Amino acid sequence: MKLPRYYSLFYIFLSTFLFSCTFETDKTSNFFQDDGSNWERYGRTYKENHFSPLKLINERNIDRLGLAWYYDLPTSMGTGVAAPLAVDGVLFFVTGHSVMHAMDAVTGKLLWRYDPEVYEVAGEELRGSWGVRGIVYSNNKVFTGTVDGRLIAIDARKGTLVWSANTTKKNDGRYISGPPYIIGDKVIIGHGGADFRPVRGYVTAYDLNTGEEAWRFFIVPGNPKDGFENEAMRLAAKTWTGEWWKHGGGGTAWHAMAFDPELNYVYIGTGNGAPWNQKIRSPEGGDNLFLSSIVALDADTGDYVWHYQSNPGDTWDYNAAMDIELAEIPIDGISRKVILHAPKNGFFYVLDRTNGELISAEPFADVNWAEKIDIDSGRPIENPLARYPGNTPFMMSPDASGAHGVAAMSYNPNTQLVYLPVRNRGGAVVGLSETEDWKFSEHFYLETGMGIAPVDLIPPKSSGWLSAWDPINQKEVWRVDMVGTKNGGTMTTAGNLVMQGQATGELNIYAADSGKKIWSFDAQNGINGHPITYKVDGTQYITQLVGWQDFIYSGLGPRWDYQTQKRRILTFALDGEQSLPKFKKTTLPLTDIPDFIINENLAMIGQELYHRSCIACHGPALLADGAAPNLLHSQVTGSLEAMIQILHEGILLKRGMPPYPELSFKEIESLQHYIRKSIREEISRQSS
Repeated sequence: MKLPRYYSLFYIFLSTFLFSCTFETDKTSNFFQDDGSNWERYGRTYKENHFSPLKLINERNIDRLGLAWYYDLPTSMGTGVAAPLAVDGVLFFVTGHSVMHAMDAVTGKLLWRYDPEVYEVAGEELRGSWGVRGIVYSNNKVFTGTVDGRLIAIDARKGTLVWSANTTKKNDGRYISGPPYIIGDKVIIGHGGADFRPVRGYVTAYDLNTGEEAWRFFIVPGNPKDGFENEAMRLAAKTWTGEWWKHGGGGTAWHAMAFDPELNYVYIGTGNGAPWNQKIRSPEGGDNLFLSSIVALDADTGDYVWHYQSNPGDTWDYNAAMDIELAEIPIDGISRKVILHAPKNGFFYVLDRTNGELISAEPFADVNWAEKIDIDSGRPIENPLARYPGNTPFMMSPDASGAHGVAAMSYNPNTQLVYLPVRNRGGAVVGLSETEDWKFSEHFYLETGMGIAPVDLIPPKSSGWLSAWDPINQKEVWRVDMVGTKNGGTMTTAGNLVMQGQATGELNIYAADSGKKIWSFDAQNGINGHPITYKVDGTQYITQLVGWQDFIYSGLGPRWDYQTQKRRILTFALDGEQSLPKFKKTTLPLTDIPDFIINENLAMIGQELYHRSCIACHGPALLADGAAPNLLHSQVTGSLEAMIQILHEGILLKRGMPPYPELSFKEIESLQHYIRKSIREEISRQSS
């Protein structure tokens, strides 16, 4: 029987509707239908915009915003750039090395705590990370990566382990510091390590419920003699020269990803080469795919779809692992599905996320390594001096730390503006005179393949600001100048709010359309991570993890001491009436040991060893900025026996201090002499 035409159309519509509903349930539940009650992902939704549609708290009632509750965290549990989640009235967050907490979001009552005991198994990889930046929730499970390379799923109600997957091999130099990402029925994770070991980067997808590996995509090609995993690796190998595989290649996906459930694409932000210096890893040049790229993969299979490379043949650590945020914006009057991306190199990119086409790119900070990005080719027009020909030092802007780091940017679809924490700073780069026999160290030490620039090269004055960036017209709409170059990530809402924590310890809210500061709170500590907002029983809350963590002191604003700073989780609501206890910032004293006789030769050896082994956590001049204890104030270094116990026996392992058993007693003694000499010189300097 033939149905009338209107019946046919009705059944076509019905079947299409049912299919779309099924698809939405499977992959797009928090992509299209979302009232803002929960914050389930690092960037809240699949779009990773760090935007909330909530507007119960807005610019008209912001003066009523107050502290609802706070919770003190132990000194040994750094928060760093970690950000919490909120799901159905429960807060989830990690401290230290992936120690998961669940709290009542309304009262701050601790519900459970899960410790994956990273210290027991991490080994040398513990030296490469201060913890993870984010976690993700799905299907009654909370997922986190660990520095030792595990991806773990924890029961969100009970706080018990559901499954654990080893994403790396033990002691292979890879570690996890970034958040996992949910892509439909899978959870995907990358890793870091290209700065420390000869690693080959990859991302891996696991079944959400079982932890079984679904697929793996390698980011750079391996040894051609071993064969290529797929055609993408075969094509990528043509862009490398020499025996790159002996150095691993790098390209680690250590931070940013995003997922478009309509296209079924997962977008991977890839990192630097191993080592940074291209003259070592790929001596005859080449683009070195897929370093410093955004790579689109089929979410079901992990198959390559397209890529865009922001820095072909990267030789500056200009990786593209910063935020990948999805939006729909008008371009020449036509709505386009785009990626918004502000990587380390200082250009703001707008890409078509269906095919990787470059739509536009303009600088958002001082840039001198390239004149511009050519729109037709998508390639930068480089300054030839930037590749330090003949190992001539080049004062490069931005420096290797980047114009935008891991501090989250956010996009507000109402204002159509991106809120971007900008770091405007330059630094010298130079290669090595001898590269032929260069290799990574046997142990886990920072290795870049770069030379040491002359001390007489003075970098340009640095600055930092919060930028409201218009991605449609590629221009800055407003900015707020900051103290220092490094501040917290941003979050924006439909209440016309932008929120950001500062290195100075302020938690500020600005009007999203104008940049006017409309609220501020003294958090009593610097803030790295971004805040989140959520709703429980009709009340909107804002939560922020507080506790500064950096190894380089900017010289601007207060210095946050690892041992004396207060680490907390703060939650705010309208008419909140709590207040923090009075806090007086203290600094541990400098203590000399008058009868300690300094051996100048040992001190010189110790200085070199410190800058190789210790500086990544304890900072230049023995002064970190909240990442680890300041050795300039250390009492322990008066005892060689105590230093041996720490560095050889690992007696402070559970507090985050990894052992260095490869160091000889003489090397440890040289460190002691360098530290004691530095303390004595600083005391003399302060007394003069």
